[in-house]
Amino acid sequence: MFNSVNNPFGQRIESALSTSQDKQQRQEQKKEEEKRYLEDDDQDEVQISELPELSEDDVIYLSKEYFAKLKSEHADNEKVLQKIDKYIEKFDVKKFMKRNPGMTPGDFHMIMFNETAPLLN
Repeated sequence: MFNSVNNPFGQRIESALSTSQDKQQRQEQKKEEEKRYLEDDDQDEVQISELPELSEDDVIYLSKEYFAKLKSEHADNEKVLQKIDKYIEKFDVKKFMKRNPGMTPGDFHMIMFNETAPLLN
């Protein structure tokens, strides 16, 4: 009778003691779940790109394209063109691939940019 008069919506009436115990149990359960989650967490693997590695023919093709683009961008600067030509003469695909194993096209362009940037100054 007390419930229906003072609690017309039929909500559960709890004592202060039981709610603090419930909160404590929930916190413990949450900590246990987090602990299990962290223990079960696999090592994350970061892969920047999933493109296949470049073959020697790919590197030759990309380097020819890259050098042609550099030359066309700097066609008005004779000094830069001479530096690019000198770099092309010394460029060895096999050595380049040996220094940079497992290259993808994105890696190739980044490496070439870093190597040829000083030539453009």
